[in-house]
Amino acid sequence: MTAETTTAGTAGRPEFRPPPLRSVYATRAKVELLSFVREREAMVFTFAFPILLLVIFGSVFGRRQIEGGISFAQYFVAGMIAAGLFGSSFQNLGIAIPIERDSGALKRLAGTPMPRSAYFAGKVAVVAVVAVVQNVLLLAIGVLFYDLELPTSADRWVTYLWVCLLGLTACTLLGIAVTSLVKNGRSAPAIISPIAIVLQFISGVFFVFSELPSWMQEIAALFPLKWMTQGMRSVFLPDAYQMVEPAGSWEHGRIALVLGLWCVIGLAVAVRTFRWRNKADG
Repeated sequence: MTAETTTAGTAGRPEFRPPPLRSVYATRAKVELLSFVREREAMVFTFAFPILLLVIFGSVFGRRQIEGGISFAQYFVAGMIAAGLFGSSFQNLGIAIPIERDSGALKRLAGTPMPRSAYFAGKVAVVAVVAVVQNVLLLAIGVLFYDLELPTSADRWVTYLWVCLLGLTACTLLGIAVTSLVKNGRSAPAIISPIAIVLQFISGVFFVFSELPSWMQEIAALFPLKWMTQGMRSVFLPDAYQMVEPAGSWEHGRIALVLGLWCVIGLAVAVRTFRWRNKADG
């Protein structure tokens, strides 16, 4: 075979071109969403758990009037919306990723030509879908059964959107980052769930934040959930209630600053510590 023939044969073959990155991301997102939907028990629990908490606490304490002339149910709905965002990102990722790493799924994905960023794009897609569905359900139940008033001004909806976006981003990155502390999938729920529950108790979800001991308030202020709940209260509670807040205002600037800082911290830690395989695998 002559050099000319070889060259011609090679030239005649179609040149391989990898698919566009957006196509890879979309495909991976579809895979992650289908996997989530097929795990029906987990999917139902993910959506049902915050709704059950809302119904239970709303039924027990819903008629209680708190400072500022609002019902505890209205206060609790705002907190549960923030807690739903926290759970759909930090808690779900902090448990799901170690389980996938333990099963070897992450190691296999890392060995494929797929860009590693596509894996995280798929997880972000699941977080976004779960957060949207949860928010819609919680808002609907709050309006129908607990006298929650939806914002009537554009400013409040803008606040709602940026608190959701910054909060989800921060908690998603932290959910990925915290997986470096989890040794295996079996221990993930035992580590992540208590962290999530404690933060919900001290961040103004289950109790009125201003009524908590000052040392609890100070600890909670170090973490994003406290600022997410405060941001949601500024959206769904009357402006007069901000005088009940420890600072006497909604502190929108500080909310944005703290959540933004947690985005940076979460990203830095996740990039430096994320592992695609268990330590036992080398």
